[in-house]
Amino acid sequence: MHAVEFLRAAPDAIPPVVVLWGGQRHFKHAVLGILRKQIIDDDDNSLTLFNGADAQLSTVSDELHTVSMWGDRRLVVVDDADAFVTTYRAGIEKLVEKPAKKSVLVLDVGAFLKTTRLYKQIQAKGLEIECAELKGTQLVKWLQESTKETYGQSLTRDAAALLVELVGAEMGMLDTELAKLASYVGSKGKIEIGDVKSLVGGWRTETTWAMNDAARDEDLNFALNALDQLLTAGEPAIKLLGGIGYTFRKFSLAAELSRSGSLDAALRQAGVFPAGMAPGETYLRRMGRARAELILKHLVDTDAGIKGANRLSERMQLEQLLISLSGKRL
Repeated sequence: MHAVEFLRAAPDAIPPVVVLWGGQRHFKHAVLGILRKQIIDDDDNSLTLFNGADAQLSTVSDELHTVSMWGDRRLVVVDDADAFVTTYRAGIEKLVEKPAKKSVLVLDVGAFLKTTRLYKQIQAKGLEIECAELKGTQLVKWLQESTKETYGQSLTRDAAALLVELVGAEMGMLDTELAKLASYVGSKGKIEIGDVKSLVGGWRTETTWAMNDAARDEDLNFALNALDQLLTAGEPAIKLLGGIGYTFRKFSLAAELSRSGSLDAALRQAGVFPAGMAPGETYLRRMGRARAELILKHLVDTDAGIKGANRLSERMQLEQLLISLSGKRL
């Protein structure tokens, strides 16, 4: 099962061997917190931690079979256990077959191959918990649910999607930003896209967003002035191009999708935020199919140009890009 499922509803009985696999430490820490509470009631005297790089199976096994004077259960965790599992695979398989009766062994690994005998054993007699990153709609949904459960706040879908775009998919960093946002909105009780732009992105993100909207709406004076502010403030051209591309690649995709459906449905499918649906439809209708189909080419050409294929200054290349994306003639 994935860590999200475990955290929602941990099983009443934890088997003797648990494998946590994947690269998201945030999920692993959360799962271990549940295991500690459920197995040893957070009793540190009944918890033993091993570093997998130098742990020996005989020592781990002895610890599993040691009865604590403070409690009748033990939790033994082998961290960074990939090398440990590789070295002692046969012995671990025996532990799964004949486990310690009152102890739980947790193996924290990066990868857990489904083709191995150990994986099949854990599926049958243990518990494997996937702690890999969430993506796309799964990640957005998790953010919304986590915000509600942890902070008692609601998080709009658009705000969650923008948060992922700005921060990335690392759960720990996302949770840190959620804590800031929950405190920021306070009694309002709702985190919206404007809150993410202001608190997480800062003025540079807000200005980039406004610049994109102005280019979309054919307000070139505003768009070029915003670009000048950002470049003067030291914002890298390649980063600005990424921000421009984030908005206009969606319009490019929507133009392609509209070949087999309505423009409204195409914009939604392309991931355009609800607030941008009406302006986006107006933009693409004004551009027309021929010019809309050149959006991606303009972005790709500018990317290559900034990386050295064009002798013009980065400023001039970005200015030309905004003009082209707005539908103006050069």
